[in-house]
Amino acid sequence: MRLERAGPFKPQSALADMEFAPMSSYRGPGNQDERSNKELPIILWWSGGLFPHFPGDTERIDCATSSCLATSNRKVQLYKRTSSIIFYGTDFRAYEAPLPRLRHQTWALFHEESPMNNYLLSHGPGIRMFNYTATFRRESDYPLTLQWLPSLSYLLEPTVVSLKEKNHLRLKGLAPVLYMQSHCDVPSDRDRYVRELMKYIQVDSYGKCLNNKALPAHLEDTSTATGEEASFMRFVGRYKFHLALENGRCADYMTEKLWRPLHQGCVPVYRGSPVVADWMPNNHSVIIIDDFVSPKALADFLKFLDGNDDEYAKYLEFKNIRSITNARLLEALEAREWGVNDMSKPNYLNGFECYVCDRENARLAAEQANRKAPRTNPPPKPKMATNAHMGCPLPSPGYGEVQDLWLQMWPQDYWQSLDQAEGLESLIRANESNPALLWKHIQRIAVSRARGKH
Repeated sequence: MRLERAGPFKPQSALADMEFAPMSSYRGPGNQDERSNKELPIILWWSGGLFPHFPGDTERIDCATSSCLATSNRKVQLYKRTSSIIFYGTDFRAYEAPLPRLRHQTWALFHEESPMNNYLLSHGPGIRMFNYTATFRRESDYPLTLQWLPSLSYLLEPTVVSLKEKNHLRLKGLAPVLYMQSHCDVPSDRDRYVRELMKYIQVDSYGKCLNNKALPAHLEDTSTATGEEASFMRFVGRYKFHLALENGRCADYMTEKLWRPLHQGCVPVYRGSPVVADWMPNNHSVIIIDDFVSPKALADFLKFLDGNDDEYAKYLEFKNIRSITNARLLEALEAREWGVNDMSKPNYLNGFECYVCDRENARLAAEQANRKAPRTNPPPKPKMATNAHMGCPLPSPGYGEVQDLWLQMWPQDYWQSLDQAEGLESLIRANESNPALLWKHIQRIAVSRARGKH
């Protein structure tokens, strides 16, 4: 089924059904937008649960250089004034995409979570459906790379447990290495690597994965364990080394598994982002697993540091601000406009929303100028995301050969996501309005591929 050419656009009087906040509390210093609400472009948050406003479902936003109406009310999807739709990557599914995709609308992607949540976005046909992006990748339009690092002062906090006390606990039998994970069988296959490492060095493992230690009863509450409650922080801060293995291995994807040990004064033993060194306080603050040829080689190095206080202490020198030598890290923290647990700055949801709003107003103004004087005002250049904005590689085994469920699960999910991305791209090209036809398009692509024509 296809809509008639004029069909998508409902009368503008339908906007009267919606409640619009008259003005928001902040106006950017370059914003001279005096238009009424009924004249503003509309930004639709497709994932309603992520709508960064309260208490209604629609609000006027006054951004750095322009204003928009932001809403989570899907009734405006087909309005001519709805200029952009913002999607949350974890919730974006090819078979639920809003179709037909209208030519006058851009799509924006907000995706700060793990790549494992939606591999469709790691393929060219998936990511290039979006015009604007906010992801963990530094190359995205609105980077969220340091989303888990609240501030520079977070890194500079004194160690939770002193090295002297850690050595005393070691003599009493505490393992040198901590592993705490309850999300097992993930794309990074981290448990397989840790299982091999445990053959060569003592590891205290809490949580559901590779568990060999029970948490104290007062720390068993999940909300405590995942937060930064003082007693929990001290409990895990007793360990010299924290195994910090992400659930996905993708450039710039770094979570609290990395930043929290640095905050506590423990040494992260890290595997995740292959370019993690680009963001570390200095070149001697994290142990990168991929620098070692085998788990045994890593274990031997950890044993060496465990027995050598002077060498171990070098990994904590960044606690003195003079030892933070990474200009990229310092400049990124200084320049970012959004804050983490900082009420003096906007959160990144509002920040990205305004990023889209300002650029949509600029695009619409350029299109209007082109219509009035096409010879002197060229049309705005189309903008499209690329793999550099999100793309993550095919999941690979944590260590050694694999002949189990993991191999059937994650690599297969990765390639099936490519099929869905190509199928949705085909639906959009065909101007289809029924996303249920996705599987028909995937089948057609599969046949074409088998015949060597795709």
